Amino acid sequence: MEQSININIAGRQYPMKVNSPESEERIRKAAETINNRVDSYLKRYPGKSMTEILSFAALNICKEKLELQHEMEKMRQGEKMLLNELEGYLDNIDKNSR
Repeated sequence: MEQSININIAGRQYPMKVNSPESEERIRKAAETINNRVDSYLKRYPGKSMTEILSFAALNICKEKLELQHEMEKMRQGEKMLLNELEGYLDNIDKNSR
């Protein structure tokens, strides 16, 4: 079910279409994150243009996303190592029980 919504980013309205309530919630949270970051940077860097503020916000949000992706990949690798170790233990138990 496609639904039309309006999102406010840095004082401008953007019409969007969403396919689910979950998608709408994620988009609204994303816009809130951007707006919070923009507000913070506007206070820290008075006199900067909105383009500069939005660019800095986008850069920092993307950097944080990439750091989280890197951490997730390290966790996946750790998970694979633990699973391999567990399989080895289970194989030894199986061999010793025969």
